[in-house]
Amino acid sequence: MPSPATVTRFLTGITTTGTPHLGNYVGSVRHSVRFSQRPDVQSYYFLADYHALIKCDEPARIQRSTLEIAATWLACGLDPERVTFYRQSDIPEIPELTWFLSCVTGKGVLNRAHAYKAAVDRNSAAGHDPDADVSVGLFMYPALMAADILMFNAHKVPVGRDQVQHIEMARDMGNSFNHLYGEHFTLPEAEIDEAVALLPGLDGRKMSKSYGNTIPLFTPRAQLQKLIGSITTDSRAPGEPKDTEGSALFQIYQAFADAAETDALRKAFAEGIGWGDAKQLLFERIDREIAPLRERYEALMADPAQIERILRAGAEKARALSQPFMGRLRHAVGLRNLADQPAAQGAHKAAKAAARPSFKQYREKDGQFYFKLQDARGAVLLQSRGFASPKDAGRAIAALQQQPAAALESLVSQLEALDNAGLQAAIEALENLAQPSGE
Repeated sequence: MPSPATVTRFLTGITTTGTPHLGNYVGSVRHSVRFSQRPDVQSYYFLADYHALIKCDEPARIQRSTLEIAATWLACGLDPERVTFYRQSDIPEIPELTWFLSCVTGKGVLNRAHAYKAAVDRNSAAGHDPDADVSVGLFMYPALMAADILMFNAHKVPVGRDQVQHIEMARDMGNSFNHLYGEHFTLPEAEIDEAVALLPGLDGRKMSKSYGNTIPLFTPRAQLQKLIGSITTDSRAPGEPKDTEGSALFQIYQAFADAAETDALRKAFAEGIGWGDAKQLLFERIDREIAPLRERYEALMADPAQIERILRAGAEKARALSQPFMGRLRHAVGLRNLADQPAAQGAHKAAKAAARPSFKQYREKDGQFYFKLQDARGAVLLQSRGFASPKDAGRAIAALQQQPAAALESLVSQLEALDNAGLQAAIEALENLAQPSGE
């Protein structure tokens, strides 16, 4: 068994507003289930039903989607004994932490959230009030997401590139809280897997329920064949060579097939396979993988009480961590037993004394990744120049933490100019950061 120090905590949330489709399966579910089986990974999976309330005002749809998504993950092999699998609304500490984070986060940070900015831009373009129909829930969405992540001190959060901003905002919020109240939160990193497939839909665009071009993952076999038969293709007749580039049919097949199968279909395209025959091959290949999962899914859907028991057990496992952690956070911010006031005062002084320097990593509008080293009061000691990737910036931070003096000398071209006094202050801060926190 790996030691706790070598285990990486991953956290994944799934919003409960729709029926899982093939794109969800190849883009998230299949990969995540396989990943959760690694011995060096500790996985948290949750059904984001609070997030669903921002997007959907149909109670029956949210309930049904919660059931369908839970059954999907379980049918695809997620082991609730191995992972922590829970419903977001079963963890009352999460909305409480959302409020804590909202109290240390500037409104300007939330103003920059992509979803909020998109809503404002749409309203402005239409000549409406910029905040027309923008709920406080939509505006606060990043704080709730940050609470999901920080509550369990996740190291990594698998996301698409369009979601990286949420992880950066969670880091900012966690860093702000740590600066004010001591080191409580691990600052998460986005985990982007370039190998995970992005599946096209029936019309060739990205498979998405918003486009109405999805193939439900566990649709009945006959309906699966019918939907695959409706995939958009060009007018080339049997015998005419066909292009794999830009072919939705070929891309979907490739997401399910191994290398040999993919090469065989590529050859068939070059030799002029008919579209009907190609669609039949695709149907058979998908059904071969999905059919046994569909059988398990249907059994789970027929027994919602079993899924409810699994989710409640997962919530108990999650709350074994969230309840005591929230107790420490409440004490940190001053929500304390009044009878313990003298001890609380001493603890407050100790917490202030324990405030330590910290790194903050972020991305600017130029697309470059930066970091800065702040002292315990928030003053900037080091400011980096831009790095091409977060990994490059992370390696520089790691080098500074491990060998401050040597790293500062080797990284001097990547840091803003420091005078001698600033250099010495930075070295002292880095050496302090390298010491155990004492917690």
